[in-house]
Amino acid sequence: MTVTLVPMRWWHIGQLLPLEAELFPEEQWTETMFWSELAQDSRLYLVAERVDDDGKPAVVGYAGLCAYQGEAYIQTIGVIPEAQGTGIGGMMLTALLEDAVRRGEDTVTLEVRADNPRAQAVYERFGFLPIGRRRRYYQPSGVDAIVMQMSDVPGHLAARAARGDT
Repeated sequence: MTVTLVPMRWWHIGQLLPLEAELFPEEQWTETMFWSELAQDSRLYLVAERVDDDGKPAVVGYAGLCAYQGEAYIQTIGVIPEAQGTGIGGMMLTALLEDAVRRGEDTVTLEVRADNPRAQAVYERFGFLPIGRRRRYYQPSGVDAIVMQMSDVPGHLAARAARGDT
């Protein structure tokens, strides 16, 4: 499957909402939340697309970064279930980290559900370390968030490139 990353645009939102509901049923983002994120210069949102059999691009993933001067956060990463484990999430994460570096950020933080060890393992492979826990962070489910952080983002990206990791 050939996947291309493109900047998220308003016309992607309709395709994202069902995926968001499937991946994050209790804490899914609304159309308004996506519109709000796209309207801010401090954000980068990407969509991973593949071309369907009918020749039309289909969304297989999406990801977002928020970066202010001195702070950068991974906002979200989602990949359709049948494409999880294929490297799409890593491709999007790498692109977000590269954008953080372009913005002059050396450290990136994120929250991940405490009940999602698969995602935690991906972030750890990239070099994120757990630094804290936010009790009952995800609402309405009440699931804790593990706060993870990567320092020296340029160094981690260079090391992954040298190893040929994607």
